[in-house]
Amino acid sequence: ASWYGRKFHGRKAANGERFDMNGLTAAHRTLPFGTKLLVTNRRTGSSCVVKVNDRGPYHGNRVIDLSKGAAEKLQMVSSGVAMVDVVVIGM
Repeated sequence: ASWYGRKFHGRKAANGERFDMNGLTAAHRTLPFGTKLLVTNRRTGSSCVVKVNDRGPYHGNRVIDLSKGAAEKLQMVSSGVAMVDVVVIGM
């Protein structure tokens, strides 16, 4: 996983919502918008629930791109990337 924030704050996400870098949202390439995911940082054990509202990431083998708010909860802001487990918990 990776995260994105200030550069995109206030811009429209792929689903038409305004991106809030402090919210608990995520970009995923294929999951439907509105899908709720439980994301857990494998190193720290920290987890949070996010809602898919954007598309991406388009870098390497990353499977999810998180808002800064989610990255803070997962304790991965300073590292920029983290190995995570992602579980679909709702639509």
